[in-house]
Amino acid sequence: MDLDFWWLLVIPVAFAFGWIAARYDLKALLSESANLPRSYFRGLNFLLNEQPDQAIDAFIEVVKLDPETIELHFALGNLFRRRGETDRAIRVHQNLLSRADLPVTERDHALYELGQDFLKAGLLDRAEETFRMLQTGDHALGAQRALLTIYEIEKDWHKAIDTARQLETMGTEPLGTAIAQFHCELAQEALQQKKPDEAQRQLDLALRANPQNVRATILFGDVDAAAGAYEKAIAQWRRVEAQNPAYLPLVAEKMMNAYEALGRQEEGADLLTQWVDEYPSNDLLDVGYQHVAALRGLDAAHALARTQMQKSPNLAGMTRLLEAQQAKAEEPRRSELELMRTLIRQRTKNLPRYTCQNCGFRARLFYWQCPGCSGWETYAPRRVEPITASN
Repeated sequence: MDLDFWWLLVIPVAFAFGWIAARYDLKALLSESANLPRSYFRGLNFLLNEQPDQAIDAFIEVVKLDPETIELHFALGNLFRRRGETDRAIRVHQNLLSRADLPVTERDHALYELGQDFLKAGLLDRAEETFRMLQTGDHALGAQRALLTIYEIEKDWHKAIDTARQLETMGTEPLGTAIAQFHCELAQEALQQKKPDEAQRQLDLALRANPQNVRATILFGDVDAAAGAYEKAIAQWRRVEAQNPAYLPLVAEKMMNAYEALGRQEEGADLLTQWVDEYPSNDLLDVGYQHVAALRGLDAAHALARTQMQKSPNLAGMTRLLEAQQAKAEEPRRSELELMRTLIRQRTKNLPRYTCQNCGFRARLFYWQCPGCSGWETYAPRRVEPITASN
């Protein structure tokens, strides 16, 4: 009974304390709200209604009334940058940095935002200088990521490698895929400058960073082919099958050229036929069809296209099949086949060949780095089947 009596006393007292605390918080909130200019709430309302232009005007008025509003400066600068008014965003953040009483954390934040302004404006040198000032603190990681973006844009691959390594030490996800590609870019430059030794050195580094890097293997073959070592080049390109057979279309024509240089075209045609059979691909079929037709005649090329169509029906394969049938047909059947082939080719010739698996950017050429999202190795090296037209 005594316990029940005390509970009857405790519950009302706890309720009373809660009511008093709530009233106190409400009064504090109302007091703070009363001190805020009406323009602040107007600006928030405009933001909620997706009216950034009016929101900016309202926030500018608040900043004029109360220059100490640091957070509003940041909000205003970000709004300017999102609108593309980078010059105004830069002035806002520079104005913040000019304040002697700005706390260190807020100064770092302002520097980071200013670097983003410069980057958005395309002022890469000034952006790099700003981000390099953020070696420590809450924004150090973001600054390093931005620096990596700048070095990729500038194609300064040595700095990109150093920055990626630095990011890994800061606890980011492994960047071996990107680092390997940076070394491949350097190898490509060395090849263009006719420096095969430097190209091979960079390719060795690329494979250390990512042993599954197909591009390095392909470039190793290119280095050997340029030196006339076709046997070694073929051996390198054949390694692609074990690494990732989806990339075989990128070496198919190179392989045939090497086999032709060695006078072993039939061996190359056998290999291409095997690849088309095991790894159905429009690109492989294109290369295989041309070389099989030249070496063994249209009947053999027709059989290759027919086998491909049975395994993986598509419009590109159908074009090759109709081409082979048309060459053997007589009038009027030949004209009918030509009409069908023309219609299919018109339907497919202007469509993109490759699609980024990350952002969906489409292009007719294969890229190791997507022009849309700047991701590395996001393109699958196979042509995209035409999309059916909607009714």
